[in-house]
Amino acid sequence: MISRPLDLLSGRLKLRHLVLVTTIAEQGGVLRAAEHLHLAQPAVTRGLREVEQILGVELFTRGSRGVTPTLFGEAFIDHARAVQAELRRAGERIAGLADGTAGTVTVGTLLAATNVLLPRSIAALKAERPGITVIVKEGTFDSLVPQLTGGDLDLILGRLNPIEDRPDLRQIPLYNEPVLLVARAGHPAAHARALAGLLDYPWILPLEQTSLRRELEQVFHRNGLPLPPDRTECTSILTIRSLLLGTDMIAALPALFVRTDPQLLELQVPLPSVRRSVGATLPGARALTPAGKVMLAHLQQQARRLDTGQDAGDTEDTGGAGGPSGAAPVGD
Repeated sequence: MISRPLDLLSGRLKLRHLVLVTTIAEQGGVLRAAEHLHLAQPAVTRGLREVEQILGVELFTRGSRGVTPTLFGEAFIDHARAVQAELRRAGERIAGLADGTAGTVTVGTLLAATNVLLPRSIAALKAERPGITVIVKEGTFDSLVPQLTGGDLDLILGRLNPIEDRPDLRQIPLYNEPVLLVARAGHPAAHARALAGLLDYPWILPLEQTSLRRELEQVFHRNGLPLPPDRTECTSILTIRSLLLGTDMIAALPALFVRTDPQLLELQVPLPSVRRSVGATLPGARALTPAGKVMLAHLQQQARRLDTGQDAGDTEDTGGAGGPSGAAPVGD
């Protein structure tokens, strides 16, 4: 009998022992277990004897109709089955991670244009591979890059920022999109044709550290105009949309965001020099995980549809205050 706790991790007990014991229990006898495992009966008998010697107890009682688990046998068989089940699940999980049917992908998002691209890509990915968990984190480019290089993000999606001085990063362009001047439907400046005619209205501008803010400043400078004196600086698309709808404010927003929201109006003052190159920023040396590769593939597929004008206006209206979904910071 057992007089002290057993150390079953010493290496003497093998996985084949667990398989053998559970098979004997399932088949009800050594001979049938041997046939099921395609082994000779003496090999199965010898294996069972090895397990019983390691445990110091008998696992089965022999009878004319086969074998019956003892009290010790029932306890050991329960654990043996649990171990095998966990190993099967581990194998399934590893296989899922390897082929991209499971795992987690974390996306950093910059701008409002992702109110169309990112939700569509996530929906397509989840329809195809529901086992993948997608995590979305919002922020500015400068705040997300350390998370990307540190391994907390798989990729950053949004307007491509210059990375000439960052050899540790690489970028994949997805599509180009113009930036439009926007106001609420019915705005009194709906028929304005020049930037100077908009200076009497309050504006919403991106924060100073964003590339879109710098480009807008250049537009005003080239037109010999100062920045609007009455301005609010904001990067929250939900806040921007609420301000636009509730006031006479004007903002510069990505075309897709405007054209998928019937309550917003594209003003007739063009910004031809301001275009967004939307893409994915990735670590320079670290390869994407299988789940990350699947996410990127769906982003590329949906971007091609947007770039060719397919379903450009077919976006669900599920955002705050009746607006578009997928709100993200604006202006990077």
